[in-house]
Amino acid sequence: MAVPLFNLAPDLSVSRLCLGTMTFGEQNSMSESFRLLDHAFDAGINFFDSAEMYPVPQRADTQGRSEEHLGRWVRDRKIPRDRVVLATKESSIKFSMKVSGPSGQMTWIRDGPKCLDAWNISEAIDNRYVPMFGKFEYDPTHQYSAITVEEQLEALGRAVSSGKIRYVGLSNETPYGVMKFLHVAKRVPSYPKVVSVQNCYSLLCRTFDSGMAECCHHERISLLAYSPLAMGILSGKYFLPDGGPLDARLNLFKGRYSEGESRYNLSNSIVTAAVMGYLKIADKYGLCPVALAIAFVLRHPLVASAIFGATKRWQLQEVLDACSVELSPEIVAEINQIHANYPNPCP
Repeated sequence: MAVPLFNLAPDLSVSRLCLGTMTFGEQNSMSESFRLLDHAFDAGINFFDSAEMYPVPQRADTQGRSEEHLGRWVRDRKIPRDRVVLATKESSIKFSMKVSGPSGQMTWIRDGPKCLDAWNISEAIDNRYVPMFGKFEYDPTHQYSAITVEEQLEALGRAVSSGKIRYVGLSNETPYGVMKFLHVAKRVPSYPKVVSVQNCYSLLCRTFDSGMAECCHHERISLLAYSPLAMGILSGKYFLPDGGPLDARLNLFKGRYSEGESRYNLSNSIVTAAVMGYLKIADKYGLCPVALAIAFVLRHPLVASAIFGATKRWQLQEVLDACSVELSPEIVAEINQIHANYPNPCP
């Protein structure tokens, strides 16, 4: 069956699965990337996620390769331009693009953005400091020079007017950030309204439900849930007797991928206990662990699409198959019990 669609915004329908490209150009060669994109597109996925800093782990010599693979695929497969740039309501291929903001690490991107001002947004087509990637407590001493929301929306508005982008979304945001962007956008007609937020959501990270869900529900903003498999942890592969495949990301880049390893700490006993609990539920009900994880995310009423990655075709197919899985009330109850015992071990 084809991947179902979700109406994300007026005249904008996206597939409920979004293929992330952060491995393209690092773990996946150009030809491998093409094969994954072909298979996803043929299955009904019309939504692809990229970022200018990809692939991961981020390095100066590979920066931009993921976008290059994606762009060349669109060109070589002769996909019409209006299906790529969201120019018309007939568009059937949508791109989610992230602009690199201040991180203090990726100095090779525009000499290391000190802030996300109009110039950086224009050059890339965060804003302020927010705790993310394993950190969830706000520390006001970490606040850096922040460009006003007004300037950011003005630059984004110009990008919309020029046809470079169609709709605006936020990523790794907080309730304060979402409401601030909405409040400012309401005051100026030319400022675009936020239609989505791309935050982490999985069996191991349900922090979205604490405060963000209320904001998004009342303001009609959809969640683009990234890392629904918790960087592959929820597949169970890292808990095999041999520790999982050597080419699995957390094995392949062990000690060299601080962003991933800090959030998805395999040596954390609470993470292990939670994952083992979910694996037992999957086994009890005859489900593939990937299907359990993806189906859980897709059942959330605010989730428009789950953003996942795959380096192999069979991994992609497992996620595609999960689209047809519905979790029974009994399964959901057992999931919630595990969550109550080990809440959000990978925030």
